[in-house]
Amino acid sequence: MFRPRDIPNLISVLRILLVVPVVYLLLQRRFREAMLLFFIAGVSDALDGFLARRFDWRSRLGGILDPLADKVLLVSVFLCLGWLGALPWWLVALVILRDLVIVGGALAYHFTVERLEAEPSLVSKLNTTLQILLALAVVYDLGFSELPKLLLWGLIYLVTLTTLLSGIDYVVNWSRRAGLKRRG
Repeated sequence: MFRPRDIPNLISVLRILLVVPVVYLLLQRRFREAMLLFFIAGVSDALDGFLARRFDWRSRLGGILDPLADKVLLVSVFLCLGWLGALPWWLVALVILRDLVIVGGALAYHFTVERLEAEPSLVSKLNTTLQILLALAVVYDLGFSELPKLLLWGLIYLVTLTTLLSGIDYVVNWSRRAGLKRRG
């Protein structure tokens, strides 16, 4: 039975479903339409978070679906932009590797230490924000108007730095937590 408190989770599921048309549009080089859907996905992310906090419609499922929707969309967009030659492959690989390390570590922690409660770190939130800005800037550059290369490369290096820092941050902090739990 559908309840109003399920709205944020439904929005997250719809955001996951938006990945398919976004990928299709990018690969068809229909950058304006892809950017519109990417924008809608971003607004829906803000909306589901607002609703969950405002009405206390938080749930364990929502704690999984929301970041999953973000990651599926961002990784898919980065893969497409790498495929199109608009982002360097080393950056695409780094973003995917970081996400695999985080997901693998989260699963290992969950199944060997204790139930995991998703807690994105500040550097991880910054990284996600910069990844979104970079993806939007690249799609804008491809579909609307050429941006200064210095701006694009500056964003690429900021994403690289925060991707490395957030990956290291997760590994160090969650390893420390696991060690403390096992000793305690």
